[in-house]
Amino acid sequence: MYRSSSGGYGRDVEGGSGRYNDTNANILEQQNNERIYELSEQVSRLKGLTIDIGNEVREQNSLLDQMGDGFQSTRDMLQGSLARIGVMLDTSSGKHMCYMVLFVVFVVVFLYWMMTFKGQSGA
Repeated sequence: MYRSSSGGYGRDVEGGSGRYNDTNANILEQQNNERIYELSEQVSRLKGLTIDIGNEVREQNSLLDQMGDGFQSTRDMLQGSLARIGVMLDTSSGKHMCYMVLFVVFVVVFLYWMMTFKGQSGA
């Protein structure tokens, strides 16, 4: 057996096997540190992605709430219009009904003309 410089028996620290084990341990430690760093980068990217997804979900929910409010107000407006039309039909003569039918026909023809004109202009 060899006697080490520290006075104990065992492996030869001065010889080379001790340095070889220390070098291996240092290399393994460095590789572990590199992998830990890579994992922490991946976790950071995933955290950023989940934060972005959460923000997008909140924005989409807000947009859906606004759309629901818009649909509700449109529904209320249409119900009010239909109620007024019903009252008008109950209380007035056929003359008002003719005016209303002519107006609706005019609007439909105008919208048709606008769609065909817009389609031909290429805009």
